[in-house]
Amino acid sequence: MKDYTLSELLNRRLALLGERNNLSLLEQCLHGIERECLRVTATAELAQTPHPQALGAALTNGQVTTDYSESLLEFITPALKNPAETIDSLDKIHRFAYSKLGDELLWSPSMPCPLPDEEHIPIAYYGTSNIGKLKYVYRKGLALRYGKTMQCIAGIHYNFSLPEDAWALLKQTEDFAGDARDYQSHSYIALIRNFRRYSWLLMYLFGASPALDAGFLRGRKHQLEQHFDADTLYLPYATSLRMSDLGYQSDAQADLTPCYNDLVSYTDSLRKAVATPYKPYVDVGTHDQNGEWVQLNTNVLQIENEYYSNIRPKRVTYSGERPIQALVARGVQYVEVRCLDINPFLPTGISLEQSRFIDAFVLYCALEESQQLASHECSNASSNFLAVVKEGRRPGLSLQRNNSPVDLKTWATELLEKITPIARLLDQAQGIDEHIKSIAVQ
Repeated sequence: MKDYTLSELLNRRLALLGERNNLSLLEQCLHGIERECLRVTATAELAQTPHPQALGAALTNGQVTTDYSESLLEFITPALKNPAETIDSLDKIHRFAYSKLGDELLWSPSMPCPLPDEEHIPIAYYGTSNIGKLKYVYRKGLALRYGKTMQCIAGIHYNFSLPEDAWALLKQTEDFAGDARDYQSHSYIALIRNFRRYSWLLMYLFGASPALDAGFLRGRKHQLEQHFDADTLYLPYATSLRMSDLGYQSDAQADLTPCYNDLVSYTDSLRKAVATPYKPYVDVGTHDQNGEWVQLNTNVLQIENEYYSNIRPKRVTYSGERPIQALVARGVQYVEVRCLDINPFLPTGISLEQSRFIDAFVLYCALEESQQLASHECSNASSNFLAVVKEGRRPGLSLQRNNSPVDLKTWATELLEKITPIARLLDQAQGIDEHIKSIAVQ
């Protein structure tokens, strides 16, 4: 491979973190995983049964809950320092769930099984408490706005954070006017900008949804092919139809592109979206003719979490606190990577090897230079991402970098070379060679 030159900033940060007294900071990174999956019958039909009582209450169980549908389980690990322990925790949650499911099974892929008519897709129910009712009405609003079918798509969410002491260390050597909390938020937002630039690589390497059930589109126009069988549609070079415009999409959110140039502009854009009426939703209203709630409000977003994004800045919230309030009050605490498909060939949907690669990739995004995104670069990042999820396996595919075409494999090879020193540093901190191996197998 060609030896690509690292930026001066990246070299300096790697050297600082690699000093003997600082290396242990990289052992304190936290990793958490959320895995969604549908409950299905033995004949691969969507389970119509309520959330099993033996799994605990979906409203209050911190490790096994439901996402959109009563049939869409969500498994949540704690945030742990050792990714091997995170994967082990996810495995144990799966084993527990299977012990309580009886004859039902967990659907492996991200794209859903053949689904019934939308009226027969049950919305998750959380009881009669105020918070339970709010969560239920929110999901009714999602059904109204986007349809129930789209809400049955499942994925992996990967949470990652650096210890606060690591950010404090980096701040000491850099010219930043704000306090430690502001620097940490500033740095996480910079990470997100780089993630926007380079996340197409994750879709190329780990996309796992090139096909879907023909009924998923509900008669919508498409350009998919149908050569496997009458029930399957696919794109021959696709990596992730889940993350394409055939998966999560929203006309109302089409013009909502939060600015990732600083935390204030990001939170302001979301605050505006949850307070701005959207005419098609206004026309429907918040109640039906029987006086029943159909959506929480008529704004572009009912709540902040409705915004579909590949990565989010996050902060653990207090009881009754909204995500934006937490971010404004206490800054960014970690990032949530949301674009990962479930690996349908693995029981838990993700491997330790992939987890180690993601750690190195996200840490690269955090430590590399990250200039603010101009409008044309935002557009290129979105176009590159969409090109890879729909045509990433096409031989000779070109992407846009600095307004010029670049061969995907050439750029991917360059990125892997630049991520390698980060992987080596993580291995050095932990006394292993697994991060380097996770890059080598790609």
